[in-house]
Amino acid sequence: MAATTPRVLRLLALLQDRAYTGRELADRLAITERTVRNDIARLRDLGYPVHAERGAVGGYRLGRGATMPPLLLDDDEAVAVALSIAVAADGALAVSDLGEQLARALRKIEQILPKRLQRKVSALREVTEIGPATTGSREPDAPVAAGILTTIAEAVRRTTALTVDDGRELEPYRLINWQRRWYLVAYSLAGHDWTAVPVATLTTATATGRVFAPRRLPDDDLVAFVMRDIATSGWRVHARVTVLAPAETVIARINPAVGVVEPVDEHSCVLLTGADAMETIAIYLSMLMMDFRVDGPPELVGHLRTLARRYTESIA
Repeated sequence: MAATTPRVLRLLALLQDRAYTGRELADRLAITERTVRNDIARLRDLGYPVHAERGAVGGYRLGRGATMPPLLLDDDEAVAVALSIAVAADGALAVSDLGEQLARALRKIEQILPKRLQRKVSALREVTEIGPATTGSREPDAPVAAGILTTIAEAVRRTTALTVDDGRELEPYRLINWQRRWYLVAYSLAGHDWTAVPVATLTTATATGRVFAPRRLPDDDLVAFVMRDIATSGWRVHARVTVLAPAETVIARINPAVGVVEPVDEHSCVLLTGADAMETIAIYLSMLMMDFRVDGPPELVGHLRTLARRYTESIA
């Protein structure tokens, strides 16, 4: 029979996962149902709100209590929580009064993380930069497997080449986190060019063991490099608009992820922009508060006419 304290901790770990009947818990822990009841009582004495429900679908489950009891996390959960807190603490959450709480929570987790897990968290923090949190998107989240992220982070830190998906070889330089999405700034040996790879599109990432000599970066600001790449090619739809204002005025007005501005003359410029939907671009342009002309695509004109009609009718 297992010693009492380790057994109670195993019981707690099970209850944090889902509800179990007394018989299921007894079988999982190789103890009697009476011992299960005794261990449930010990958890309650420690402040864990374990609820018992009778009936065919009844059993024991962990509920909400008046205070916050300690939690048990497995390795993957601990790394996921630490990484999430680290990214938030580094600026992904624009909530001013959470900074100290996030830092305190991260210190507590890092203090007890085994070294092998701590290295994963540290590697990702060291090689990640946070993009601006000032623009919105209707695009769904693009989840990334933690294993792929940590493999990439370790490759960046060790300047080791990666093989991804269909055999493409990349030299990884930096991870960028923006709007709940991850991008890898890398040099592609296949195309011999710099690229911002959406990490969510990768199904595999394997370190080759080949250490590469760092190349000259495509931009001193790699966040800006990724933002430009997203603006020109990373969105679902794109548009080209001539704005009747100097380029520096437009640049000062927009977020880098909204678009790339190219000067035409001292009085006008071209805005290359994109979004998840054409109507979103129409709304962006209405917020620009500058005169403009749509160069393409024609579908954008239809959305602008709809907006113009609605604005006009609202004050008629």
